[in-house]
Amino acid sequence: MYFLFAWRYFKAKKSANAINIIAWISIVAIVIGTTALILVLSVFNGFEGLVKSLYSSFYTDLRISPKDGKTLSLSAAQLADLKKTGGVANVSLVVEEKAIVQQGDYQSVVYLKGVDETYRFISGVPSHLINGTYNLGSEAAPKLILGAGIEGALGIQADRNLLPLRIYLPRKSTTEQIDEMNDISSDTIQTSGAFIIQQDFDNKYALTNIDFVKRALRLPADAYTAVEISLRDPDQSKTIRDQLQKMMGSAYKVQDRYQQNQSLYAVMNLERWAIYGVLCLILIVAAFNMIGALTMLVLEKQKDISILHALGANRGFIQRIFLSEGFLLAIIGGVAGMLLAVLIVVLQIKFHLIPLTGGSFLIDYFPVELRWPDFLLVGATVFVIALVASWLPSRKAADRDFSLRSE
Repeated sequence: MYFLFAWRYFKAKKSANAINIIAWISIVAIVIGTTALILVLSVFNGFEGLVKSLYSSFYTDLRISPKDGKTLSLSAAQLADLKKTGGVANVSLVVEEKAIVQQGDYQSVVYLKGVDETYRFISGVPSHLINGTYNLGSEAAPKLILGAGIEGALGIQADRNLLPLRIYLPRKSTTEQIDEMNDISSDTIQTSGAFIIQQDFDNKYALTNIDFVKRALRLPADAYTAVEISLRDPDQSKTIRDQLQKMMGSAYKVQDRYQQNQSLYAVMNLERWAIYGVLCLILIVAAFNMIGALTMLVLEKQKDISILHALGANRGFIQRIFLSEGFLLAIIGGVAGMLLAVLIVVLQIKFHLIPLTGGSFLIDYFPVELRWPDFLLVGATVFVIALVASWLPSRKAADRDFSLRSE
């Protein structure tokens, strides 16, 4: 019944045309605010999905590493148990260490990642090669796959480099003074290709054969830096992570993708809420217009309020009528804004209407992605703002003198 009164008041012609104008201005403001919120959150979702896909191309579903120190010991029985764990698709052994790669007068500090043959099945690196082939070589004749940034820093083309690179790796020293002969490994290595995923990886990592790295570092046969795991169903990562943590014990830490990139996800969530807070200011501006429109409507309907009171309507009934009027304005503006946002997002997905300027991006248009929680969040925000904006005018309407007045 309250919405029936509110709908009739909304449609009815007012004595002052300014009331209609202000009401429609408040609706338009809500439309703009709602559309802006959905669109910006959708663009953020698109970039978030793009960044996560790039990081997931390098980071695996699960990673086992030592809780303390740089290396872990993994027996053949433990490795067999890992492979037999339900939900585990592939297991890859990894040894990582900082190294210096030199080509003539050019050199670069890299994170050298020695991986086994299974790594190609758990990582997206093979699908992101920009030149050359995915070839890690062997222990005696290792090959190096460089990030594109390292390739540029060395001034080479990884698939055409005729001269081998010189690579230096630090070994664990047993004395305070460095012995160049025993504490630093120096070898030559050929390049086989280069990859491009994301700047953090392209400027940092180089891949090679794990046996070569273990020999250069003089590691025992059962010593590794980490174990990287791919799952049949990534959505089960939390359950399998807990299972593997229990199996491996407290000396190891088992991390999923979120935990491997915790700082990245934390920053992205902070940015998301910051954007949401800033854009809510548009809806707050719309709330001021709504307060003005409802206040003028209360003044317009003084006689109707008195009649309703005479017919037995109490203060709560009167207040709920004008609260419903505010909700009606919010519903019209909110639904229209959401529909407009959906239309724009669909057009952007199909036709890439808004391009990204510059030529250094992986894509040349703004990525967008609609998510239903965003609609719930924006809808709840519009509802709360409408409630706050309608409360004061509706309260004033309920507190008015309801005595009938003679015309």
